[in-house]
Amino acid sequence: MAMKIAAVANFLILCVTVSAAPVRIGTFKVDATPPLGSPLAYDAVVGVDSPLSCRGIVLLGAGDPIVLAAIDWIGLSNDGHLEFRKALAKGASTRMERVTMHALHQHDAPRCDFSAEVLLAKHGMGGKNFNVAHARKVIASVAVAVTKAVETAEPVSHLGIGAGEVQMVASNRRILGPDGKVQHVRFTATSDPAIRAFPAGTIDSRLCLVTFWNGEQALAALSYYATHPQSYYRTGLVNPDFPGMARNQREKETGVPHIHFTGAGGNIGAGKWNDGAKENRQILADRVTAGMKAAWEATSKEPLGSGDVHWVVEPVLLPPGAHLKEETLAAIVEVETEPLEKRYLAAKVLTWLRRCQRKEPLELSCLALRQARILHMPGELFVEYQLYAQEVRPDLMVAMAAYGDYAPGYICTEVAYSEGGYEAAEASSMVSPEVESVLKGAIRRLLDAPAPLEGEAKPLTGEDSTAP
Repeated sequence: MAMKIAAVANFLILCVTVSAAPVRIGTFKVDATPPLGSPLAYDAVVGVDSPLSCRGIVLLGAGDPIVLAAIDWIGLSNDGHLEFRKALAKGASTRMERVTMHALHQHDAPRCDFSAEVLLAKHGMGGKNFNVAHARKVIASVAVAVTKAVETAEPVSHLGIGAGEVQMVASNRRILGPDGKVQHVRFTATSDPAIRAFPAGTIDSRLCLVTFWNGEQALAALSYYATHPQSYYRTGLVNPDFPGMARNQREKETGVPHIHFTGAGGNIGAGKWNDGAKENRQILADRVTAGMKAAWEATSKEPLGSGDVHWVVEPVLLPPGAHLKEETLAAIVEVETEPLEKRYLAAKVLTWLRRCQRKEPLELSCLALRQARILHMPGELFVEYQLYAQEVRPDLMVAMAAYGDYAPGYICTEVAYSEGGYEAAEASSMVSPEVESVLKGAIRRLLDAPAPLEGEAKPLTGEDSTAP
C-alpha cells in the first residue's frame, strides 16, 4: 500500500513538473539577399541597397515546437510556401501544422514557387522567374538556423503586449465613385494630388507588438501592421523597403531580435502620403518606427507559463474563381510567344486551381498567448478581415499576419468583387466572392468566438474546432 501511495505521489509530482515546464524561445535570422543578376519580382538584381532576411522564433515548452517566420520577399506560393514550412518543421523537429511562414511583400525582392518552376522548366523556361538555387540555399540555411535556435533557446518568464498608432502611412487604395464602383485606385506611389487628397478611408492604424521576456531582459519582439510595404520600386536594388527599415532600426535601438509581419494590407498602401519621391521611404520608415516605439512603451507584461500557450489549426477550402479555366492556363504556359511574366503567373494559378480541384485545404492557424491572439492567413487579404477579427473578440488583442501562401492572390470582401477595381479583377484574385463567408467562419472558430453568423461557412471537417 505504501508503495502504491509513493508511486501516485511521484506521478503527481511528475505531472506538476511537466505542467510547470517553462516556455522557452529561440530566435533565428539568415540572409535572404539574392546574388547579382538574379530575377526579382519585376527586374533583375543590379545591386543591394539593403540586405533581405528570413527571421523568426521557435516557441518550446507547450507541446511540439511552434515556429513563426517571415521573409523579405514578395511572396511564397504553392510548393514555394510548402518547402519553407517543411524545412522549418524539420529544423525544429516539429509537425508542419505548427509552422507558419509569411512574406512581407516587398517588391524589389524575389518570389518563390517551385510548382510553377516545374511546369515552366518542361518548356525550357526554368530558372527565369527566380533564382532556384538561391531559394534552395535560403531554405537549407533556415533549417539549420532553426535547429540552432532550439538548442540555444532561453526561458521566458513574461509576455509583453502593446499597441501603438502609426500616423500618416496607411490609406485605402480603393476610392469609390457616386455609383458605388471603384473610381480610383490609389497605388503605392500616387503622383496625382487630387487622388492623394481623398480621405484615408478604411484602414487599421494600430501596430500590435508581442514581446517575450526573461525577467527584465527582452528576448524577442514581434510586430504586426497592415499596409503594402512599398515606397517606390523597380530599381533593381534589393531592399526591404520602409517596414523592413523600421524593423531594423528598432532592433538596433533595443538590441532585441525583431520580427515584423505584414497584416491584412491587400487594399492598403501609403499612396495618400507618398507621391513616389525617394525621400519618402525614410519618412515612412520613421513613422512606422515611431509606432513600434509607442507600442513598446505601452507594453504591459504578465507571467507566461506553458498553460498560457495554445496553437489551433483550421483547415479551409477556399473557393477558386469561376474565371479560372485549366485549359486556358495550360495553353498560356506552353505557348513560347507569350511573355515570360504571363507564363509564370499562368503556371502559378494553374497549380492553385489544381490544388483546389484536389480539395487540398489551406491551414489557417492561431497562436494564443494569454490575452493575445495571432492569426496566420494566406494571400493579399483585405483589411476588413483584420478589423472583423478584432470585432469578434474585443476582449483580446488580436493581431494578424497575412501573405502566407501567396497563390490565392488578392482576397477581397464579397462586395468588393461587384465594386470592381484592380484587386478584384480576374488577373488579381484567384478566389470567388464566397471566400468571405469561408474566412470569416474560420476566423470565428480560431478565435473561439460565439456561434457563426447566418451565411458563414461551417468547419471543413463538419466539427467545431477547439480554441482557447
